[in-house]
Amino acid sequence: MPLLRRLPVAAVSAMMLATNLVTTGMAATAQPLDERPACSDSRPELRYLVLFDDGTTRPAASAEVDAACGRLTGYYPQIAVAVATSADPRFDERLGTDRAFSAQRVVESQQGPDQHDDGAESTKSLVTAKPEAVSTVDRTGEQWDMTLIGADRARRIDQGSRDVVVGVLDSGVDPNHPDLRNALAPSLSAGCLSGVADTSRAAWVPTVSPHGTHVAGTIAAADDGRGTAGVAPGVRVASVKVVDDEGFIFPEYAVCGLMWASANKMAVTNNSYFVDPWLMTCNRDSEHVVFEAVRRAVDHATREGVLTVAAATNEGVDLADPEGRTDESRTLDASCKVLPAGLRGVVAVSAVGEDELKSGYSSYGLGVIDVAAPGGEPKDVVPSDSETATEREDGCVLSTVPDGYDRLCGTSMAAPHVSGVAALLAGEHPEASPKALTRMLTEQADEVACPADYDLDGTGAQDAYCEGYEQYNGFYGHGVVDAEAALTSDAGVSPEPEVSGSGDQDSGAGAGSDRGER
Repeated sequence: MPLLRRLPVAAVSAMMLATNLVTTGMAATAQPLDERPACSDSRPELRYLVLFDDGTTRPAASAEVDAACGRLTGYYPQIAVAVATSADPRFDERLGTDRAFSAQRVVESQQGPDQHDDGAESTKSLVTAKPEAVSTVDRTGEQWDMTLIGADRARRIDQGSRDVVVGVLDSGVDPNHPDLRNALAPSLSAGCLSGVADTSRAAWVPTVSPHGTHVAGTIAAADDGRGTAGVAPGVRVASVKVVDDEGFIFPEYAVCGLMWASANKMAVTNNSYFVDPWLMTCNRDSEHVVFEAVRRAVDHATREGVLTVAAATNEGVDLADPEGRTDESRTLDASCKVLPAGLRGVVAVSAVGEDELKSGYSSYGLGVIDVAAPGGEPKDVVPSDSETATEREDGCVLSTVPDGYDRLCGTSMAAPHVSGVAALLAGEHPEASPKALTRMLTEQADEVACPADYDLDGTGAQDAYCEGYEQYNGFYGHGVVDAEAALTSDAGVSPEPEVSGSGDQDSGAGAGSDRGER
């Protein structure tokens, strides 16, 4: 089921682990760069994220990268994070493996060289070829998800403001789909597959996956009596492509997408993915570079007034208790989180089916999940000629895809429902900060208690354990979002508390993540 990507790449390679061991202590610190070393181009050029101290200028960052045998290709001075390339196998060692990291290197250590597209512009496109041929049948009656969160009723009250833009950080949004043409903002769209925003149309249209188009439709598909309708059909969406043709979301893609959304004053970003090359990234060793770069980007977005919404992943794991778990040959600890959903300030979303029960695939965790939303649950069918059960998609979420409509299940589908409700709130309360919008989302959610029995397969064993109470628990956070209540509540914008709970596992609200359709 889509979560915007295939399963995560295999664990850190033995080569990478050896590098971590060798660079402990002295080698983990940048080597003196008074004199340029003899550079080598003995390996294919790789892309790196590089951390700098606050206040570092672009010229200073470029000089340091050059002295380490690299080339600066992008720099975000607001967060002191650079994107660089190098063919020298010791580039990261020269800067310090606690400062420079290549996700490509980890992937290629598993797949072999030349097996991954490094983000070069694709000549393919996955867009609606003949808009006039797309069915005009009204399918809103099949959108059980919209009924569940009161979106069908909310649309009769307010469809959202054109001043509100939701950044769909995903695989690209189809600009030709008749339900999305009026919602899409091409001038605010960009591709981020080099780590630097590219505004050309070819850079942000979908090339392989329909995932981003499906997500965008859940947020803002036109309410015109044809096809499907989104939670907030009156708002605009921007296609911010952060998923490459192999389904990877490398950290530099995500950083670029978040920074682009901040620079363009988007109200909300929808992040239906998790950052590669791991399901959970730990704030330690070389992984610290990924963790810190994405954290800085999320924090900057929040300061700039952008609310970050993220899916909780489809791995069905307890995100609040990673310690001691083995993940891709790594032993996790308390510092390990799904990015970006596990970070403070991010609204993390779990998925429910039509019965408001947590979907079996949805990850969860007390202090991590903020709210829940419809992601669907595939239904089991036993064919008449076989005892083997198969899955049908009737229980999934119907939305737009190139050339028509389709049903997909996943926390990737749950997150855009929340982004849509947040967009409605942003239109109603244009001065509200991300913290205030988060508070309204959680206060107006419909509380759902932990299930007394969560035995989905009938084996007698619990498939997951829900901790907490009705008002706040690990399966549903503060509850299932409610679009109608968001528009009719008298709560308004109350003064902000000293500490925001979102994304903080020690407080009353948390965060989660999901990758898109891999």
